[in-house]
Amino acid sequence: MITGLIALASVLILAFLRVPLAFSLLTVSLVGIASIMGSDASLTMLSMTVSDAVFSYELAVVPLFILMGNILSRTGISADLFRAANAYLGHVRGGLALSTMVTCSGFSAVCGSSLATAATMSKVAYPSMKRYGYSDSLASATIAAGGTLGIPTSST
Repeated sequence: MITGLIALASVLILAFLRVPLAFSLLTVSLVGIASIMGSDASLTMLSMTVSDAVFSYELAVVPLFILMGNILSRTGISADLFRAANAYLGHVRGGLALSTMVTCSGFSAVCGSSLATAATMSKVAYPSMKRYGYSDSLASATIAAGGTLGIPTSST
């Protein structure tokens, strides 16, 4: 218990010193593992964790979906899609937000990643929502809620 509290305090101190959170968590975890199990174990855990993250299928597809979102945004296809969605659902209050949720559900069904869905839809849907006068908080919340639709469920 004391080790956990010391680690939490160390992360908070490093965060307040403006050390990036990833580096402060990495440093505290390496020092904690080295103090408990030895420096060889901490370096072994570091190499295993990095290799697991690099070879993870779930993280490998995220950049490709983000690239797809950038292509959709740059070519103007997303603006056309949201203009059509606004024409179809524009008479309903919050119609573009509804169409963003429908788009998020369809995209998450295709890719199965909440991170990729949120990143792609923020690139595709956010500019259109801002253009039609939606507030920053509503646009961001709609995309964040739609991104959670991509969380894979276990099939037990």
